[in-house]
Amino acid sequence: LCLQVPELEKATVRIRQPERVRGIIRSLREQGVAKLQVISDFDMTLSRFGCNGRRCPTSHNILDTSRVISEDGKKKLKDLLHYYYPIEIDPNRTLEEKCPLMVEWWTKAHELLVQQKIHKSDIAQIVRESEAMLRDGFEEFFEQLHKNNVPLFIFSAGVGDILEEIIRQANVFYSNVNVVSNYMAFSDDGVLTHFKGPLIHTYNKNNTVLQGTGYFQQLSTRTSIILLGDSMGDLTMADGVPSVENILKIGFLNDKVEERRRKYLDSYDIVLESDETLDVVNGILRYILAE
Repeated sequence: LCLQVPELEKATVRIRQPERVRGIIRSLREQGVAKLQVISDFDMTLSRFGCNGRRCPTSHNILDTSRVISEDGKKKLKDLLHYYYPIEIDPNRTLEEKCPLMVEWWTKAHELLVQQKIHKSDIAQIVRESEAMLRDGFEEFFEQLHKNNVPLFIFSAGVGDILEEIIRQANVFYSNVNVVSNYMAFSDDGVLTHFKGPLIHTYNKNNTVLQGTGYFQQLSTRTSIILLGDSMGDLTMADGVPSVENILKIGFLNDKVEERRRKYLDSYDIVLESDETLDVVNGILRYILAE
């Protein structure tokens, strides 16, 4: 298969069961473009984790550190991060333990943001001034999917308004892109009043927050899936798809590579270690979508 997808030879690629992965990729190609859909996380999956040795911001970070947040607000948001983030990534805690704490974190953070009286009209500028970057190769990724009418479903625990603006400013917000995320609600004069429900955090990216959207029901013939994520919580993103025939799970292992490698290799079909590009994904798509 490396002949057809040479990108799989990259040094960043790790695969625990190469034969199985070959089989899935072949099946995705055989099933054809009409059955394919891509389900992806956004922050640190479609967006970069780092650049020139510096961390790139997530959609929440972009807002939290922007000029529209007071110094006091910034400090409080940072304190929340330092308290809850270690819990989020703690391998020794169960999901049952983590979930209520994640809800607590997101809820407190959103309440703090609401107190800042953020204006809708500031969002484009906040994104423009940020260091947000999509992964190298993003143009080809978005264009290939758009050109072939492959639905791209972005499922994010970030801030929908911010991530949509990042995609828009990169000129790749095509008609096949659908986003489910945490969206802001604004008053008539454009001031943030609250976040719309349901709340999406790292560990509930599954059917529970999709009920009523009916998105996957409309795509019930799209039974071939490429799933892209960077955390354990992303593995459930395809749970709402009615009948999955083939699913290829590609995981970006951005951080703490040594200690998390094993868990990622057990969970994802292909693991990309410290790889800031979409090369491997694009290579696989090229092979699947080739006439």
